[in-house]
Amino acid sequence: MDYSKLYRPSALNSFQFIALTGLLMSAGAHLILYFFVGHTPAGFNWLYVCWTAFYVIGTLINLFGKPDEPHDHHHH
Repeated sequence: MDYSKLYRPSALNSFQFIALTGLLMSAGAHLILYFFVGHTPAGFNWLYVCWTAFYVIGTLINLFGKPDEPHDHHHH
């Protein structure tokens, strides 16, 4: 199993890339809200749960889906 698909940027699929971007942006927003506003909105932490779930789904697709193998079309 190619575990570099979990962290190597060139091996990530779009789901993983979007999820990581979302996590980073959410963390940035969290820091800005915390330091400049003094609090985060109720339910803000659910963003992390959603991004993590999105990343896990993308990882499963990346590891167990086989988009880079040639497609064998069986003609009968």
